[in-house]
Amino acid sequence: MNTSSKPRVLVLGAGFGGLELTSLLSETFGAGIDVTLIDKSDGFVFGFSKLDVMFGHKTADQVRLPYSNYAKPGVRLLRQTVTAIDPERRRVTTDAGVHEADFLIVALGADYDFDATPGLAGANEFYTVAGAERLRDVLPTFTRGRALVGVCGAPYKCPPAPSECALMLHDYLVKRGVREACEINFVLPLPSPVPPSPETSRALVSAFVERNIGFIPGRRVASIDNARTVAILDDGVEMQFDLFLGVPKHRVPDVVIASGMTENGWITVNPRTLETNYAGVYAVGDGANTGTPKAGVFAEGAARAVASDLIVKLSNSGTAKQYDGFGTCYIEFGGGRIGKVEVDFFSGPKPTGTYHEASLALRADKEHFGSSRRARWFGM
Repeated sequence: MNTSSKPRVLVLGAGFGGLELTSLLSETFGAGIDVTLIDKSDGFVFGFSKLDVMFGHKTADQVRLPYSNYAKPGVRLLRQTVTAIDPERRRVTTDAGVHEADFLIVALGADYDFDATPGLAGANEFYTVAGAERLRDVLPTFTRGRALVGVCGAPYKCPPAPSECALMLHDYLVKRGVREACEINFVLPLPSPVPPSPETSRALVSAFVERNIGFIPGRRVASIDNARTVAILDDGVEMQFDLFLGVPKHRVPDVVIASGMTENGWITVNPRTLETNYAGVYAVGDGANTGTPKAGVFAEGAARAVASDLIVKLSNSGTAKQYDGFGTCYIEFGGGRIGKVEVDFFSGPKPTGTYHEASLALRADKEHFGSSRRARWFGM
């Protein structure tokens, strides 16, 4: 029972969705609301920063934004690990106690399922900070042979990231003067690099051709034989490698599966309101089955919709704005050039994407994307 007069909002996960949602609630209600934000980590890292770490542009400490710098009126951020979720009672158990709420938002993202791809645990991946750090130390030793960027399943976070990895690897090897002695191949389960935007996909495929990067769409890496340094694709084809750069299969965290909120591996939600099948419970971000990509900008947009709905309900006035399914993604093409694609999933009968040609000028846009959110969430 809520013994406080303040409405209690419990947010699980301090990623794009959790940070934006709690910031909006704080801006609207200040100390007049009781918001608890829970995350097991000590800091936030933009997904695109992992590529900077991998290629030695920045250290892990330089890209980590400590949660200790997150201070918002009405919000307390707790470093705890969620061990159980009861969506019917809106009750959450962590390694430090039990939390109850009037409104519960699950924004725990997606975990990496290394066991789903036999052999992946013994290979390199660049989707975790630790994996990016390991590759930072491995890359300087790669001077000749076959490099394979392999995606082990879809959907996965930040659809353009594996393409960016292949293009940035090309630049990295050129700068070291060893590109001619190296082969780069890229295996992707999707039919094209960015399916909602044929124009963006064509630009990326052209970039692969120009750089002599082999592109194998519509295939995933099903297993890895590290002893033979071979990746086996889902059609049985074997690809030899001397350097493997993997993207693990994704899935929702075990604690979310155990809660009974998932269907077909992801949390069932109303894609426009983010409401789950449980009263007062929402889900945003990579774990929610909204029909939009698993990327921070889409989690942020979904969080705005949930915040709008909560603000209307708690203030008993206004009309909530639904999730528009719109997002902008920046894509590293190499050579300092950045491309941009604006994707709209809900306005028309099918998703559409508008491509902005890669340029040096768009780098300022990408940098503003990161700096504006650092300032908004962390005051940095």
